Amino acid sequence: MDRERLKKLAGNPKFIPGVYNYCDRWCERCPFTSRCMNFALGEEQFSDPEARDIDNELFWQKLAETFQTNLDMLKKTAEEQGIDLDSFEIETAMEEERLNEETAKNHECSRAAKVYGEMVDIWFDSAKGLFEKKADKLRLKAELEVPNVNPVGEAANLKDAVEIIRWYQHQIYVKLMRTIRGELIEKSEILDEFPKDSDGSAKIALIATERSIAAWREMRDQFPEQGDDILDLLVHLDRLRRRIEKSFPAARAFVRPGFDEIVQHSEPMHTVDVRNSCH
Repeated sequence: MDRERLKKLAGNPKFIPGVYNYCDRWCERCPFTSRCMNFALGEEQFSDPEARDIDNELFWQKLAETFQTNLDMLKKTAEEQGIDLDSFEIETAMEEERLNEETAKNHECSRAAKVYGEMVDIWFDSAKGLFEKKADKLRLKAELEVPNVNPVGEAANLKDAVEIIRWYQHQIYVKLMRTIRGELIEKSEILDEFPKDSDGSAKIALIATERSIAAWREMRDQFPEQGDDILDLLVHLDRLRRRIEKSFPAARAFVRPGFDEIVQHSEPMHTVDVRNSCH
């Protein structure tokens, strides 16, 4: 895809500018895919099923083409703005980025998020047998047709909880790293009149944390015998949530394009409730 094609897509009024900057990348559950330029680009670049298969050569070919297009655009933009990508200033900026990365890794929020990701793996590794027993119980309930019991709904709730936990398991850390790196950059700039990208990223981390908390509560209901271990996870997540709120007090007030505002569609206008979902 060339630069002109990208510019044409960017100018399409159906797309919500920047909606992809503050989402959780869970396109399958997002109501804004038809209004997201990133989603449209992905569908266009990887329309061939073989191009979506990570084990297929076409996937890597398309990915390389995407990287090359982005690199060409970066070089062109730098040239237009008189920026020398080989200058000493670039090396200095890269060193600053390295230092920011180290600072972000050592922040209490990112450290806690990383620990959480490890805790999730430990719990699921130890719980493999539990899921097999749960499946047997649900099958038995279905066969017995017990009154006022809905094994299908119970199974669906369990599946959803697991998917949510696994989706956000490492994303909380990734979003917090972006948040902290962004805040470090913003401190050297005058941004008082503009919303801060770091607050937008922190808001995603908060939403991911809260959705994970809700999912683990469902898991505790499904596996009461694991109550203590799951409680440890819940306490850790709640502490992380409070740390994020303390470190980034303006995060909740950040208005994400599309998700937190009234958006004009071809159908009637509506708002998206972000209290329980990133979508």
